[in-house]
Amino acid sequence: QLQLAESGGGLVQPGDSLRLSCAASGRTLTVGWFRQVPGKEREFVATINRSGFGTFYSESVKGRFTISRDNSKNAVYLRMNDLKPEDTAVYLCAAAPNDVYPISYGGKASTYTYWGQGTQVTVSS
Repeated sequence: QLQLAESGGGLVQPGDSLRLSCAASGRTLTVGWFRQVPGKEREFVATINRSGFGTFYSESVKGRFTISRDNSKNAVYLRMNDLKPEDTAVYLCAAAPNDVYPISYGGKASTYTYWGQGTQVTVSS
């Protein structure tokens, strides 16, 4: 059973940056980041395939967030720049049972089998 653990969240001001990490207990293929606010549906943020050459972002974060990975460490990262109050949420990483193609299919929560517990990101002045 693959286990995922997110870290790196916190309280920041608008315009600040954060880097989230997703540490996996084993090898991963396509990995995605989602976020959730209480009372709302889980929202797709970004996804990356095994090679790292395939990435896909939601329109709300494109140009501000960057997803990357280090397969030697079984880790996936989410660099978040120019954070806005509307980015406040619990951020979760998820791993798919296979490498997704096309990578845009990684925008669906149903693609993923394994989920972490999440890390809170709060953007407030």
